[in-house]
Amino acid sequence: MKKLLLLLLTVSLFSCKQEEKKETIVTTKSSDEGAEAAGISQDPSVALGRDIFNGKGNCFSCHKPEKKVIGPSIAQIAQIYKEKNGDMVQFLKGKGEPLVDPSQYEVMKTNFLITKNFSDKELKALEDYMYSIIEK
Repeated sequence: MKKLLLLLLTVSLFSCKQEEKKETIVTTKSSDEGAEAAGISQDPSVALGRDIFNGKGNCFSCHKPEKKVIGPSIAQIAQIYKEKNGDMVQFLKGKGEPLVDPSQYEVMKTNFLITKNFSDKELKALEDYMYSIIEK
């Protein structure tokens, strides 16, 4: 009986415990404001291209905006295609000649298995995103 009374007393003490609740108000910028502050274009095609580049395209694993990693930087690619009036979409379809670093063409060719399955809209969006890097 004493054990039961002790148990009930313990349960009642814990159930009556008042917890102080803190209310936190968080304000965030809208995605448009945040993107503009970061210098990122809100053009829908550029946004789609960025999503593909960093997502299903897996392009980010070899290409960075301003730095050569495995492949040339996005800025270098866009600049060369712009200067030579190249067709990036045709290249990503596997139908164009390499303009940036022909010695790495065999490495890039393996990625055509992915990019050949992209729609023309997706490929154009990738191109728009890459050009947006040098237009900042």
